[in-house]
Amino acid sequence: MHRIRAIWRSLLETLIVGITLVSVAAVAQNIRVDSTPGHAANSFVPTTALGAGIDRISTAATDKLFTEPVMKQVLSAGWQTVSYRQNTELFVEAWHWNPQGTWSDPAGKGYFTGSATPGEPIHHSFGYLLPHRGFTRNDGVDNGYSRLTDGDLTTYWKSNPYLTKAFTGEDDSVYPQWVIMDLANNHQINAIRIAWAAPYARRYVVQYWTGEDPIKQATKGTWVAFPGGSITNGAGGTVVLKLSASPMPVHFIRILMTESSNTCDTHGSADRRNCLGYAIRELYLGTVSPDGKFHDLVRHTPDPDQTATLCSSVDPWHEPSDVSEKRDQVGLDLFYTSGYTRGLPAMIPIALLYGTPEDSVAQIAYLKARGYPISYIEMGEEPDGQYMLPEQYGALYLQWATALHRLDPALKLGGPIFQGVNEDIQVWPDAEGKTSWLGRFIDYLKAHGRLGDLAFASFEHYPFEPCKIQWSSLYDEPALIGHILQVWRDDGLPSDVPIFISELNVAWNTGESFVDIFGGLWLADYVGSFLSAGGDGLYYFHYLPVGLYHGCNGSLGTFALFTVDSNFQIQQPTSQFFASQLINLEWVQPGTGEQRIFPAASDISDPAGNVLVTAYPLLRPDGQWSVMLVNKDQENPHSIRIKFHDDKADADSFFTGPVSLISFGSEQYQWHPDDRAGKADPDGPAARSTVTAAVDTEFTLPRASVTVIRGKIVAKRAK
Repeated sequence: MHRIRAIWRSLLETLIVGITLVSVAAVAQNIRVDSTPGHAANSFVPTTALGAGIDRISTAATDKLFTEPVMKQVLSAGWQTVSYRQNTELFVEAWHWNPQGTWSDPAGKGYFTGSATPGEPIHHSFGYLLPHRGFTRNDGVDNGYSRLTDGDLTTYWKSNPYLTKAFTGEDDSVYPQWVIMDLANNHQINAIRIAWAAPYARRYVVQYWTGEDPIKQATKGTWVAFPGGSITNGAGGTVVLKLSASPMPVHFIRILMTESSNTCDTHGSADRRNCLGYAIRELYLGTVSPDGKFHDLVRHTPDPDQTATLCSSVDPWHEPSDVSEKRDQVGLDLFYTSGYTRGLPAMIPIALLYGTPEDSVAQIAYLKARGYPISYIEMGEEPDGQYMLPEQYGALYLQWATALHRLDPALKLGGPIFQGVNEDIQVWPDAEGKTSWLGRFIDYLKAHGRLGDLAFASFEHYPFEPCKIQWSSLYDEPALIGHILQVWRDDGLPSDVPIFISELNVAWNTGESFVDIFGGLWLADYVGSFLSAGGDGLYYFHYLPVGLYHGCNGSLGTFALFTVDSNFQIQQPTSQFFASQLINLEWVQPGTGEQRIFPAASDISDPAGNVLVTAYPLLRPDGQWSVMLVNKDQENPHSIRIKFHDDKADADSFFTGPVSLISFGSEQYQWHPDDRAGKADPDGPAARSTVTAAVDTEFTLPRASVTVIRGKIVAKRAK
């Protein structure tokens, strides 16, 4: 009897298992890979395409992060080439990449040129605040203040002399300079008072904006001259202009300057740069009453609460007392010799917006003298975030390109290092009505016969608004990155000019989404999407651990692969560390071999049509196929079949024989936030297994996970 019961129990268990397998098979869904030779979407080499960025850090952190124990853990993420990020220009600062050098003024101030002659290794370098700044804030800086409304008539804004005829070879009116005042809301205005410094504008026009925001909505309004706002014979000094007969509602006003007096500023006539461009001590805006009294609406204060102003450019003149030593642009010798670059060529920036060509040439000459390998040179930093028009960036770009290529014609220069954007960057229309920033920059290079000076294009990628990130945001990444790459090509970027994302992460302000499983899934999906869409290289940001801090809505996060304590000692890896390892060490074959990524389609979606599983198939140099799959379903695992189809052979292939599965997801990692720090538990590692695959093998993707399936494929049947 016991034997009969055992037999029945065995049969019943077999039946249940069979029913379960049939049920799974019934719901198994398909990943279809186009493996046709010649149909590869892209190819890349890991050592040049998969990198990370090292940015400016707290001066107190440098010596603690550039140590063997920290470096060993950071390098274990597998990222390869490194991009040196330049933060000084975002803060409207001049960068002394070498503390040793010479000032243009023998008195020890002016324009600084770092020494090209190697001496003591450079471990630290700093930015210098520009005393002639005209920004209250912009998209890069939220500290400091503008000299245009600081209430001090001994200070002044001055424009960049390198945008004048003496350096561009073109009339100053080709590169008009401007300042904007933002009154925060509409106010009744009919007069302006301008306290000019030298050099002042002989020809200028005062305008008001008809739309809501001239910077963020540059095509939804126009600049209109006030009836009394056009001046053709300016004489400097302090002038009051009656702009209109009666007050009118104004939010933004602009002073557009097209002809300079070329008189010298307070720094004297010994350096011609002191006598070029435009300078204003203070701006006042309001009304003139019938009795002739001026009623000022402007808040004049030397802090960010002043009436906000923006400007077209800033003179990079400064002096030693302007140094900002709290943040360290890691010394170039320390950067190259620490081990973080792995000895590979690195992407290096030069200071273009607030620097000089001579200083940039000296910087590259220094690196060459040291024998440090350079892959690419980024020209400046985020000119769009500094509100610089494309033609003016182009004018600086060509001056620097001429100087750098005189040093070494083989240097690969590029940019414009846009901020993280998802759409084309729009600016005020030019004479032909064109509004695309990149399109006009490309046109500018072509018009000057210098398109060949653009060896690559680079931009940053921060796709989501920090306060609006939800789990469903994961569905958007493939379309976002594919779209923006196509936008740059549609703007006229030649197909043979490579595109790099030189800085990337979830958003431009951190939060919990960076450190919970969302961050790991987003990173894997982004890398696969970018390479599938034809991108040439990317740099994860930030390579060095920089600590947890409050981001949007007060949630804690980090731009980094690890959390650290107050002494910058690594505590534990984040989800993006484990995703990095899957990408760099499991999905791709590490090294210098060419990897080819192929198109794939998934029929796994939710009722709203969102694709829940994305797939990125690689043919590696070792002959293995490696498919990285991102299951964005937060609640459910998915059973899949993977079919490779070769159109030319009219055959289907499948994973066959030993197949490796490496999976990282919500089962291996869970972030637990708290008010002070937060912690992951469990905290990895990825789950690993090996299966013997055949034509009908189904693979289970855990919920909210990244899985790499890797092995050989064999054709099993033809159509």
